[in-house]
Amino acid sequence: MIGFTDKLKFIYKPFLIIAIGFITTYTLLHWLLFIKAGIPLKEDILKFWFPFGLPWIPVLIWLRPRIKLLHFKNDNASFFYQFLACIAIAIPTIIAQEYLTTATGRLTRLDHISQITQHDKTKYYSIKNYYIDKQHITVQNTASVTGKNNQNFNMLIYVAMPILENKTSIENFNNKFWLGKKYNEQISNSLSEQEKEARYKVFAEQSQKEFENTDFGKFTYLEVIGNTEDHDEFNNALKKLGQNSTDESLIFQAKTEPFEARNGTKLSWILGSLGAGLLVFCILLLFPKFEDNKLKEFRKGEMTEDSDVKEILAFFVPKEGFYITPIIINLNLLIYIIMVFSGLGLISFKGEDLLNWGANFKPLTINGQWWRLLTSTFLHGGLMHILANMYGLLFVGIFLEPILGKVKYAFIYLITGIFASIASIWWYDATVSVGASGAIFGLYGFFLACLLLKVFPPDFGKAFLVSTLIFVGVNLLMGLAGGIDNAAHIGGLISGFIIGLIMSGQLKQQTNMSIEYDDENE
Repeated sequence: MIGFTDKLKFIYKPFLIIAIGFITTYTLLHWLLFIKAGIPLKEDILKFWFPFGLPWIPVLIWLRPRIKLLHFKNDNASFFYQFLACIAIAIPTIIAQEYLTTATGRLTRLDHISQITQHDKTKYYSIKNYYIDKQHITVQNTASVTGKNNQNFNMLIYVAMPILENKTSIENFNNKFWLGKKYNEQISNSLSEQEKEARYKVFAEQSQKEFENTDFGKFTYLEVIGNTEDHDEFNNALKKLGQNSTDESLIFQAKTEPFEARNGTKLSWILGSLGAGLLVFCILLLFPKFEDNKLKEFRKGEMTEDSDVKEILAFFVPKEGFYITPIIINLNLLIYIIMVFSGLGLISFKGEDLLNWGANFKPLTINGQWWRLLTSTFLHGGLMHILANMYGLLFVGIFLEPILGKVKYAFIYLITGIFASIASIWWYDATVSVGASGAIFGLYGFFLACLLLKVFPPDFGKAFLVSTLIFVGVNLLMGLAGGIDNAAHIGGLISGFIIGLIMSGQLKQQTNMSIEYDDENE
């Protein structure tokens, strides 16, 4: 088969090395740093998000230039091959982390629960004599919003039950060992508050019946709940009891299958998913042909410079005419990353944590914490929230900042962000509000005023007027579905539009002078 040997040598072999090397290296580092050394990090980040995201680094650096040696009729095909390579690496890596956790976890056998303190901490425990106290429980009721555009409303109830030596040793307030049980149900976030309350009431009643009918004493062994959001919620439940030593408390989940079966079929899934990914990638390499000139250059050691990655990275580097936008983007991303590594989550953050970091909340803001009007504009509720906002900021910043200059651009961004926050607390009595979208809508409002008053050349103005109206309209309509602070969006948009009307004359004069100067030079 023509060229297939070269594909195996130049593309498939490096992919194979990257895949096996990444899975092995990441799993080893997980074991050394987070299992043996005990570095605290949320388990969903370790077991899912790092394995899902990090493969892009070696793929972009080493595999992408080789994939670009191939000829594709569709420009998006090259990205598809890169995406497939990342998925082929990520899936077995994710499964491998689950296998690592269960396979390396030791089982400690105890006669009584109090003997735990006499042994080194392990992942699993079996107990001969115990009593699960269902009478002196503690409960944490909470809710979260997830999904694209915050479309899902998750209702959760966390119940912690004391694990005692026997029925007579009731030590509710000083107990350190607890059995945790989580009840959850997901509904649409677009429902009204009254509908949500009604659905939550039904959910709570069903959970109560299930709890009463369950014999929690029937288990074969206990698994310590790790550093997860569930663990945090169970700890919040324990704090309601006034316990002073919640950090020393151990919270378990009951397992009913034999301990020997804890790994399940994970090892087979690791090998099977890796094999499937390698096979699919190999088969897909059969179809495209090499670009002859690129292949000749590659054989000579002359690689065509890959400018795409550099162009993407350039959006994060401040430079003349595009200075403030990268700084704002980097600052927002930095705060988000710090929050993630602080263990607050990844896909979404809880309202309580956002409040602690400076979210806008009327009862707190109007009682002297006015700084929240500004700090809230640099916080985001989750991954999709920050990605959508930074994309919108990048788009408008590319066009506006060179025209306004650093000082005016930064001023408009900050002042419209504050006006957006003011609109939010004026409209909502007790809503936790975060995000740069109010300030970004302010920039779009300013941009819209300039377009309508023909500050920009006609050809430019017509195209971007349509795209700006679509962006603003779609986002406002999405806000009507619930879960989005439309008051902040409208507040930012109006304040930006008014500032644009005020400044448009000066900008139009500036633009005309610039055009005349260019004509003279020609």
